[in-house]
Amino acid sequence: MLLTPFLLYKYLDRISQIKTSFKKTSGSEEEAPLKKRVAYRVDVFFSVYPYAKLLALLFATILLIGFGGLALYAVSDGSLSEALWLSWTFVADSGNHADRVGVGPRIVSVLISSGGMLVFAMMLGLVSDAISEKVDSLRKGKSEVIEMNHILILGWSDKLGSLLKQLSIANKSLGGGVVVVLAERDKEEMEMDIAKLEFNFMGTSVICRSGSPLILADLKKVSVSKARAIIVLAADENADQSDARALRVVLSLAGVKEGLRGHVVVEMSDLDNEPLVKLVGGELIETVVAHDVIGRLMIQCALQPGLAQIWEDILGFENAEFYIKRWPELDGKCFQDVLISFPEAVPCGVKVAAMGGKIMINPDDDYVLKEGDEVLVIAEDDDTYAPGPLPEVDRSFLPNVVNPPKYPEKILFCGWRRDIDDMINVLEAFLAPGSELWMFNEVPEKKREEKLIDGGLDLSGLTNIKLVHKEGNAVIRRHLENLPLETFDSILILADESVEDSIVHSDSRSLATLLLIRDIQSKRLPCKEAKINPTRHIGFSHSSWIREMQQASDKSIIISEILDSRTRNLVSVSRISDYVLSNELVSMALAMVAEDKQINRVLEELFAEEGNEMCIRPAEYYLYDQEELCFYDIMVRGQQRQEIVIGYRLVSSERAVINPSNKMDTRKWSLDDVFVVICHGE
Repeated sequence: MLLTPFLLYKYLDRISQIKTSFKKTSGSEEEAPLKKRVAYRVDVFFSVYPYAKLLALLFATILLIGFGGLALYAVSDGSLSEALWLSWTFVADSGNHADRVGVGPRIVSVLISSGGMLVFAMMLGLVSDAISEKVDSLRKGKSEVIEMNHILILGWSDKLGSLLKQLSIANKSLGGGVVVVLAERDKEEMEMDIAKLEFNFMGTSVICRSGSPLILADLKKVSVSKARAIIVLAADENADQSDARALRVVLSLAGVKEGLRGHVVVEMSDLDNEPLVKLVGGELIETVVAHDVIGRLMIQCALQPGLAQIWEDILGFENAEFYIKRWPELDGKCFQDVLISFPEAVPCGVKVAAMGGKIMINPDDDYVLKEGDEVLVIAEDDDTYAPGPLPEVDRSFLPNVVNPPKYPEKILFCGWRRDIDDMINVLEAFLAPGSELWMFNEVPEKKREEKLIDGGLDLSGLTNIKLVHKEGNAVIRRHLENLPLETFDSILILADESVEDSIVHSDSRSLATLLLIRDIQSKRLPCKEAKINPTRHIGFSHSSWIREMQQASDKSIIISEILDSRTRNLVSVSRISDYVLSNELVSMALAMVAEDKQINRVLEELFAEEGNEMCIRPAEYYLYDQEELCFYDIMVRGQQRQEIVIGYRLVSSERAVINPSNKMDTRKWSLDDVFVVICHGE
C-alpha cells in the first residue's frame, strides 16, 4: 500500500499508452507524455496559486496518513478508523512508536515515521520561507501605506533633503505630519540617506517605499488617492528626459481609478515643456519650472545685490511666508486701510472672488474688498495674525527723490546654462541701451549661436545689449586673465550645463572660479584705487548692503549659483560673493506650493519678466536722514510710490527683517538703511 503512489507515478506513461491503444487515433499530432503533462500542471499550480506549497504539503500529509492507515489495517487486527488514527500519530510524532509488536507493524511504523519526518521538515521549510519573505517584504518596503492627508513625494533627487526640512517646519505647528517617499531605490538606502541629514523632523514621520511612480500598483501602495499633495521631483538627468519622465508620471496619476484628493506639484526643468504637462494634468497640476526661475533670480540678484537672502527668508517656512485667508470684517474697506490693519502681518494683495479667484498683487489703494475676497499677507504662520484697529500714522509727503536714470552696464556670464537664452531676454528688458553681455564658456561660438537661436532668441532683435563671445575654461587662471575682469559691473558664475548632474563637481568649479576672479581683480584694481563713484547707483546713496557685495574691487558684483547648501557655508564665511542657493530655493518653492497651491500664482508673477517683483530700495526714497518714524509710516509712504514695503535692513545688522513685529515702534532711520518692497516692474 505504501509503495502504491510511487508505482503509479513510475508507470504513469504506461497507463496512458494502454488507454490510447483502445481508441482509434486519426492523424493528429503526438501528445506529450502524461508524466510531463502532470509535471507541467504541477509547475503551473505552484506558479499561479500563492498557497500552492501549503496545499501540496496538506495533500502529501493526507496521502501519507491514508496509505499508512491502510497499510497498518492490513498488518494489524484493529479497525480501519483505529489504523488511520494510529497512522496520524506516527506522522505527527515521528520516531516515538518503537513498541509495536510484530515485524509487519514495525516496518510500516518505520516507513510512516520516515514520511512524517519528511513532512515535518517540509513544514519547517515553508514556515521559515514565509517568515523570511515577510521580513524581506517589510525591509524592501513592499507593504502598503495606510495613511490619509499625507504628502507624497515621487522620485529622488538632491533637493529631497531640503524639501523634507521645509515640510517638517511647515507641519511643526500641527504637531507633525506624514511624508511618504516613493522612489526606484532600495528602501534601506533611502532611509540611510535621510538619516544622514541629521535634521530634527519635529514630529513629522518620513516613510520610504521602493517602487516606480509609473506603475499604478506602486502608486496604490502609497495611498496616492488619499494624499493631500503630491510632489513630482525632477530627475537628475538631461532636462528633456527629466520632463518626459515627469509627463509619464502625470499620465500615471491621471490613470488612478479612485481619483486624486490633493493637487500635484511637478518640478519641471525646461519652461518649453510646461504647457504639455499642464495639458495632460488639467487643473490639479501646479508646475514649478526650477531652472528658469533660478536663472531669472540670478539676473535680479545681479541688478539688486542681496535679493537672494530676501527670497531665502520668504520662501522658507522658518521665517515669514505667504498666506491667503478670508477676513469678513474687512469687507467694504479700501486696500490702503487694509494695508495697515494687521499688526503681525504685511498685506501684499487680494484674491478677488469676482474674478474667479485671481490674485492681484499690490492692487490700487482705492480697491474696496468685497464679499468673498481674501487677503494675501506675509506672516510668521497662518494662526499668528489677525486684523486689528487702524493705527494713527503719519501721512506726510515723500522726499522729492526721483528714480535715477539707467546707465549702460557690462555683465559677464561664466558658464553655460540651457536657459541662457531666456536670461538674455530678461537682461534685454532690464538693461539700458549700450549695455554689453560677455559670455565666457567652453562652447564654441558658432555652436552657441545655434543653441541660442534654437532656444527662441532673436539675435538681430537685441537692441539694448551687445553680445561678446569669449571661449575658455573658467577654472584656468590664464583663460580668466584674458578678460577685463576689473571692468564688469556684474559677474554671474553659472552652474555649467556640462557638470550640473554632479552638485559637488559643479560647486567646486563655481568656488574655484569665484576665488580666481576675486584674486585677479584685487591685483589689477586695489580697493584704494576703486573709490570712484560707481556708474550703476548714481542718483542715491551707496548703501552698506551693496558695498558688502563689492568687496574686492568695490565695483563688480559677483553672483555664484550654488547647488549644495554645504557650499553656502564656505561662500558666506569668506564674504567674497553673493550667492543663489538654487536647489534649496527650489525645494522651498515646492514645499510652499504643496502646502497651498494658490501661492504658485504669487511666485509666478514675482519671478516673471513683467508685473510685480521684489526690489531693494534705498532709504532716501521714503525718509530723511535721522528721521524718526514707525514702520507703519514707511508703509504709508511706500503706498504713495505704489509700492508695498515688507521689510528693511539696518546698516548695523547682517540680515533683513521681513514683516517686523513692532510696527508702531518709532526709530531713527539712516540713509544707509535699505527697504524691501514689492512694486511694479520698471
